[in-house]
This record gives sequence, C-alpha cells and structure tokens, in this order.
Amino acid sequence: MAKIIPFHGTSFNTAVVGDVTQVVAPPYDIIDAAGQQALHDRHPQNIIRLELSLDQPGDSPTNNRYTRAGSTLHEWLRSGALKRDTQPTIYYHTIDYRPPASDPRAPMKVLKGFLTTVKLEALDSGHIYPHENTRAAAKTDRLNLLEACHTNFSPIWSLYSDPQNIVIGLLEAAVKGKPARIDFTDDVGFRQQLWAVTDPAILAQAVEAMGPKPLFIADGHHRYETALNYQRLRRQQAGSPAGFQSYDGVLMLLAALEDPGLTVLPTHRVITTSLPSYDKVQALFADQFELQKFPFTAGTQTAVRAQFIEALRTNGRTVPMFGMALKGTDSYLTLTLKPAHRPPVDASPRTKLDVSLLQQLIVTTLCRTQQEQESILYTKDDHEALDWVAQGTGTGALLLNPTKVGEIQAVATAGERMPHKSTYFFPKPLTGLVMNVMEA
Repeated sequence: MAKIIPFHGTSFNTAVVGDVTQVVAPPYDIIDAAGQQALHDRHPQNIIRLELSLDQPGDSPTNNRYTRAGSTLHEWLRSGALKRDTQPTIYYHTIDYRPPASDPRAPMKVLKGFLTTVKLEALDSGHIYPHENTRAAAKTDRLNLLEACHTNFSPIWSLYSDPQNIVIGLLEAAVKGKPARIDFTDDVGFRQQLWAVTDPAILAQAVEAMGPKPLFIADGHHRYETALNYQRLRRQQAGSPAGFQSYDGVLMLLAALEDPGLTVLPTHRVITTSLPSYDKVQALFADQFELQKFPFTAGTQTAVRAQFIEALRTNGRTVPMFGMALKGTDSYLTLTLKPAHRPPVDASPRTKLDVSLLQQLIVTTLCRTQQEQESILYTKDDHEALDWVAQGTGTGALLLNPTKVGEIQAVATAGERMPHKSTYFFPKPLTGLVMNVMEA
C-alpha cells in the first residue's frame, strides 16, 4: 500500500559550509521566536533561512520570507553549499537519545528509521492514515513555502508495522561496518547518524517489503496535507500530465511501530483564562471523577510533586486519569474517571482516548468558548506545565498520560481523528540532514 521511492537527496556540503551541527535545526513548529533568531545568527547557511526565514520591514507579495527562501535555496545550490546525490538512495538514520525526565544513568534509547520519498495518496485511500486534525493557517504557511522553493526541507514522520524488523534489518545489513555519512552529537546531546544506501538490490527489496504496508502519520499532518494541495495545484498548472512527477512524492522518515526506540509523550494543557475557585472546580467534577488531593507546603512541594506525577503515571496506565494544578492553590489534584462514566468497550477508538475524554469532560467545562480554548498553551514537560501555573503564566494545568502507539493506530485505521495536540512523538527528526528538491 505504501509506495516508497528511493530519491536523489540534497544535503549540505561540509567542504563548503563546515560543521554540519551549525547548519541543521529542530523542526520549524517547535522553534520559538528567540530560537528562530538564534539559528539565523548561528551560521549564514543554517537551514532556518530556508525553512523558517525571518519577516522583514517592507515585505510585499513579491519580496517576503518565502521568496527570499527560494532565492537563497537557488544560491546555495549554485555555490555548492548544497549538493544533490547522483544515485537513487534510501537514507538509514538512527538517533541515540534519552526521553525527557528519564534516569541519566539508564542506557540511551535508539530510534531507527529511514528517509525516503513516498508516493502521495489521498487520506481516505486506506494507504496513508492521519490521526490528528489540522489547522488552516499552518497549511497556508507551508504551501507558500513549497510554492516558492519546490522542496521538502523536513521529513514527515510516519510509522509502519514490521514485527519481524525486515526493512530495518535490510538497511542495517547494508551499512554494517561502514562509517556513517553524518555522525554528530546535537545541541541536546543526542547522537545523530545517517548512512546512504544505494545498492539497487537492497533498495528493490526495501521497496517490495514496504509495498503491502499502510503508513500512519506520526508527525507532520499539516505538511502532508500541504503536499497534497501542492500536488493538485501543480497538476492543474501542467494540464494533468501522465506518469509520476516529482511533486507526486513527499519526503518521509519511516520507523516501525514496534521499534523499542519509539517514544510518545503526552501533550499537557495549560489554561490561561480565568478559572473557578479550587472548591468550585472540585465540585464541578466530583460526580464523574474520583478526586485525590496532594497538599504541599513550600518545604514539601518538590517531594509531593514527584508523588503526584508518579501516581498519575502508575495508576493512569489502566484507567483514564488526569492531573490538575490551579494557580494560587497549595494542592495538586488527580481526577480518575469513575467506571459508570467510562466509554463502553465497543465505543469508537477515538472516544476511548484519554485526550478525548479530557477535551470532552474537563476542557470544555473549564473553557466554554472557542476563544478560551484557543488560548490554551501546550507542553510535553510535566514540570514546565506545573511551573507555568506556579509562576502565573497559566491559571491551571491539565496533565495527561501519553497515548499508546496501538491506540493511535486504532484511531487512524478507523478513519477518525484525535483532538488537536494529542501526541508528541519523540525524538523529533532534525531539519537539514537530507532534503527533497523537486523540479520547479
């Protein structure tokens, strides 16, 4: 079902740009304004100048951050700062990392995947499944960039099922004993390695092995839908040409659902609008939830916070359970959904998710208007969510347990979508390791 297409990747030429660590960047959608400026200042050829260029005074429809990115890309290709591989390639990629808040003494986890282009398919085709809803503004931004540059700078991250580890086994065997093309430790201490696999026999076996497998989009829903929109525009402009065109594919990082190196983090909600008092909040939810308080003092807050998070993680493995903190209170609160209010066994996969229950039963109760819900902040970090409330950035924190990979697969194959910001797959692939430059 998934047609993968080995491609001529474009990457930075270290003989021209120097240290690759200075020119790559995190995914654009997790970079704040300060990070964006820092990356621009870091190196004159940092990928941020293409993926997320800065606005400038006097920008116009013909001179703006998208058109500047297009001009910059052409200049880097002309100067040799970027070079295109001469052979069709699949890029085997590993990331050695530690999940947030994990024991620093524990061995690092290793995410194993590969970068390739994948034939675009409609999202109702049964070949490529989304699991989250998207928002129009983000897709408009990405389409403007794609039209200006005709390039996928960062990969969409998708998952496939391979219990026997056939595809990764093929690629690992192909690179065994060979030095990685890219091998460095990034800014957060993760080891990034990448090998180019060009053996036609290996590529053919990988393509064949992936053929029957559907793909599940883990991260990059906006970019996938944008690629479909771009494909439609290009085909209309070209008069619907026959055969496969470069814009009929999109860059992806593919990893197995069964990979023990795959981590899914929760995405916590921090409310910024006014909330009822602590007593009123407890009264609002007492009928549906079992409530447990974790009171603390200034001297015990750190220890109690650890107990609160541990209770949420441990007890929440088997029942829907959420954590709450409210500004100006000296207690944390866990909310465990009572059996009478839990979805039936035969309910749709989406309605059984913790994140769906949180949205339906708690968020909509505390944030009654769309404007209030759009003011919510998101973070994957337990402590950041709680600190934002303690420091006054937010009025209330709602903590979740992570969604299980199997639950995401069930939602996707049922043709359903999760609420916005339901999952945070980790670690995020860097932007700038390999790019897919299409024909203009």
